[in-house]
Parts: sequence; C-alpha cells; structure tokens
Amino acid sequence: MTLLILGLIIFLGVHSTRMLAPQWRDTQIARLGLLPWKGIYSVLSFIGLGLIIYGYGLARLDPVVLWLPPVWTKHVAGLLMLVAFICLAATYIPGNTLKAKMGHPMLAGVKTWALAHLLANGNLADVVLFGAFLVWSVVGFSISRRRDKAAGVTYPRLSMQRDLLVLLLGVVGTAVFAGFLHLALIGVRPY
Repeated sequence: MTLLILGLIIFLGVHSTRMLAPQWRDTQIARLGLLPWKGIYSVLSFIGLGLIIYGYGLARLDPVVLWLPPVWTKHVAGLLMLVAFICLAATYIPGNTLKAKMGHPMLAGVKTWALAHLLANGNLADVVLFGAFLVWSVVGFSISRRRDKAAGVTYPRLSMQRDLLVLLLGVVGTAVFAGFLHLALIGVRPY
C-alpha cells in the first residue's frame, strides 16, 4: 500500500501544481524554460503512474475487504463509465457543448470514473486509489472553474457535428475498453 500511496502523492502532486501553486509553477517555467519543465513534469508523472500501477497490483494480491458491493453497482458503474468516456472525448474535440458548458470535461470524467469504481469495488486499495482521484478531481474542477470565471475564459460551441463526434467516440471508447482492454490491461472483466 505504501507504493500506491507514494505514487498517488507524486502523480496527483505534479498534476496539482497549476491548480494549487500557479505562481510557483510559473516561476519554475520562467527559471527552467517550458521544455525542461515539461520534461520534469513528464518524468515525475511516469514515475508516479508506475508506482500507482505497481503498488495497486501488489495491494490486489493481498486484498483488505471493506465491503462487498452489490451486483447492481457494477451496472451503475458501467453507465457512469459511458459518461466518463464521453467527457474524455469532449476534452479533445474542440467546440463541443460539454466543453463549452463544463470547461474542464477531463476533470469531470475523472470524477465520474473514480465514483464508478468506488461504487463497484470494496477493497481498501480501491478506496485509496479511486478516493484519491475523486477528491483530487473534485477540488481541481472547482478551482479550474473559478480560475476560468475570474479570467473571463469561455469555451465556444461550434457545431452539432462535434457533439455527435464526442458521443460516438465516447460510446466506441467505452465499448472497446469494457469489451477488451479492461481485461487485458487490468486483469478484470468489468461485466
């Protein structure tokens, strides 16, 4: 569990600099340069992610069961994951309605992903992993929305075709990940 927690601290800490310490981040970018900053950011992110994956894998070998989720939670999690994948798609397709309304669909998607997995899993490692991401994304979403509002940032909605593309990519992404990749990468069949 220690490696999982260390990985979460590193990964989420690096991903919190813009939200929680924007002046420090800007100072470091000015001091180091943008490319070196991105390099350090990326290396630390990969280290944190690696520790999360390895630590979570170790914790799953000797699980501490906190509760046994009812079967229906898996179905709710599946629907929430569809929403999460749609939010993920909205992050990368400019000019869609979700991006225009939310501003930060990636953080909304992470919130939804974390909540879905908290509902469907009852081990301590699950609570630590998904709970940390849920808290981080809720705080990050709130801070990012306030920062946008203070700066007068808006996100345009360009066309219905972009909304349809977001929906299509979200549905296809959900089907591919749930049908094939979740088992291959995580070792668990979600349905």
